[in-house]
Amino acid sequence: MGDLEIRAAVADDLPAIVGMLADDPLGAQRESPDDLVPYATALERLSTDPNQHLVVAVREGRVVGTLQLTIVPGLSRRGSTRSIVEGVRVHADERGSGLGTRLIEWAIETSRHEGCRLVQLTSDNTRTDAHRFYERLGFTASHVGFKLPL
Repeated sequence: MGDLEIRAAVADDLPAIVGMLADDPLGAQRESPDDLVPYATALERLSTDPNQHLVVAVREGRVVGTLQLTIVPGLSRRGSTRSIVEGVRVHADERGSGLGTRLIEWAIETSRHEGCRLVQLTSDNTRTDAHRFYERLGFTASHVGFKLPL
C-alpha cells in the first residue's frame, strides 16, 4: 500500500467516485455517472457537516477507492456515539489488493478517534463476497436491516 493516500473527497474526484458506485449490477441501476449535478450538491452538503467523512483512496494520482463514514451521537448504549460506514467501493483493478481492508481500517481508526463505541454498516443481501469480507474484518451479521424508499 506504500503510496496510498486516504483523504477527503473534493469535487474533482466525483467522476471517479460515481464511476465506482455505478460499477456493479446494483449501482448500475441506481447511479447516473453522466449527470454529476446531484452528486456535486450532495458533496457540498457532506463537506459542511463535521459528522460526515467522504474519503477517497488515491494511488499515483488516481482515485482507486472511496467510502463515507457518518458519526452519529445517540442515547442508546448509555449515550454512545456510533459510526456508520456507507458506499465502500474499490476500483475493479484494485480488488484483492488489500485496499478494501485499508479503507475499513481507516474507518475504524477514525471512529475510535471520534469517540465512537460501535461501527456499523449494511450490505445488500446479494453482496455475499462483501459479507465474507466484513466478517473477516470482525464484523458480525447481528441485525436485519429495513429500508423504505421515499
